[in-house]
Amino acid sequence: MPEGMGQSEDGIVAFHRSVIAATADLACAYKPQIAHFAAIGAERALAESIAAVRELAPHAVVILDAKRGDIGSTAAMYAREAYDRYGADAVTLNPYLGSESLEPFLERVDRGTVILCRTSNPGAGEIQNWPESDPLYARIARLAVSKWNPHDNLMLVAGATQPAELQRIRELAPEIPLLVPGLGAQGGDLEAAVRAGLDARGRGLVVNSSRAILYAGHGPDYAEQARIEALRMRDALRAAALAAMTARK
Repeated sequence: MPEGMGQSEDGIVAFHRSVIAATADLACAYKPQIAHFAAIGAERALAESIAAVRELAPHAVVILDAKRGDIGSTAAMYAREAYDRYGADAVTLNPYLGSESLEPFLERVDRGTVILCRTSNPGAGEIQNWPESDPLYARIARLAVSKWNPHDNLMLVAGATQPAELQRIRELAPEIPLLVPGLGAQGGDLEAAVRAGLDARGRGLVVNSSRAILYAGHGPDYAEQARIEALRMRDALRAAALAAMTARK
């Protein structure tokens, strides 16, 4: 948090409102991470931060980063939490428990689901890249195309830190939008990720940069610094997309 903002719920909301206002014309989506609110009992701050997006950036999609994954009535309650309690447009899901854990989310045709496929964290390959003959992330991508997307309301998470896997996911799921974390603080290669992930139209990516923008500055000009970093990221993405599409011609 910037100097002087404090750790109260009101301070958190004020911080978020400032950053949202500073970046509203640059961002296509905002992705609050539910654990950072719930761990300190700041659910009100989460709800008010989402409301701030609605007010200050009404065009933007709210993706609740919760990585839920359970079955039956519990999955249904998680869907209610994300969509009805917090009013999120989409929520991240862990598909490890299979289709049953996704159905309460996918059946909400007015909302989106964002399914983990190949994540950006260093240890992801221990599970997601095995077995070598048919890695788990590839199976998830195929299921997304063949079974999980009848309402066209699904995205896949494909991390920028592994551009080869990102490219394979795009090949397996040529029309599904990808949420791409791993740039900014995680050090992913922006140009390589864009080349690997663009769809045939030169679109299809929602690129995530959290800490690099939120904490670009710690002094009184923190919102201005956040805007500068968001603008830098946007311009770099546009340039990389143009270069990638030019190279394809």
